[in-house]
Amino acid sequence: MIKFKAVSKLYNDNVVALDNVSFYIKSGEFVSLVGQSGAGKTTLVKMLIGEENPSEGRIEVGGWDITRLRGSEVPHLRRQIATIFQDYKLLPKKTLLENVEFALQVCGKSMKKIKLVAPQVMRIVGLESKMHRYPHEVSGGERQRTAIARSLVYQPKILLADEPTGNLDSINAKEIVDLLLKINSFGTTVVLVTHNRDVVNKLRKRVLTLHEGRLVSDQAVGKYII
Repeated sequence: MIKFKAVSKLYNDNVVALDNVSFYIKSGEFVSLVGQSGAGKTTLVKMLIGEENPSEGRIEVGGWDITRLRGSEVPHLRRQIATIFQDYKLLPKKTLLENVEFALQVCGKSMKKIKLVAPQVMRIVGLESKMHRYPHEVSGGERQRTAIARSLVYQPKILLADEPTGNLDSINAKEIVDLLLKINSFGTTVVLVTHNRDVVNKLRKRVLTLHEGRLVSDQAVGKYII
C-alpha cells in the first residue's frame, strides 16, 4: 500500500531531513510513526501527501509512483490519503454536519448524495446527536471526530492522522484512538503520526521510529522507544 524505497530529503542549507528511509506498509495495517521533534516525521508526511518531493529514492502509494507528482495529480492522491491534523481545520460558521457536507460539495457530489452520506459518517464517529451544533459549541474531541468524519466521505484507502490527539486530554485522546481503530477494522490503512508515548504503548501495533532523519526501528508489536 505505502512503500518508501531509500528515500532521502535534503534542503538547500544542507539540512538532512530524511536519510535513506525504507519501509513498506501493507493494506489494512495500523502503523504508528514516532520520533522526537526534528526526527523527520513532518517531512515524511509532506512527501506522502504530495506537498514535497524526495531528493532521492522512490515513494509508492497503491502501486502508484508519487515520487515526482505533477500538480494536477495531487488531488487524486489526496482522495486516496485522507489527512487529519491536531488543529481540526473546521469552518467555524458551519455546523459540524455542514463541515462534512462541504467536503462533498467540493468534490462535486449531488445534493442527494450529500444528504445521504454526511449523516452516515456522523453516525460512524458517534456525533449524530450533535451534528447541528457549531465547532465552538462542542469539545475538542468532538471537533476532531468531525474532522475524521469529513475525511471519511472520500472513502480513502489510507487515513493519515498527524498528531490527532495533540490538543486533547487523555480521555478524549483515547476516544479518538479507539475511533481510528474502528476505522482500521473496516479495512482502511491507518498511519498514526504521534509523540504520545502512552497512546503508542497501549496500542500494541506496529511502530516505525525515526531519529535524526533515519529509520532506527521497525517493530511489529512495538513501543515508543525514544
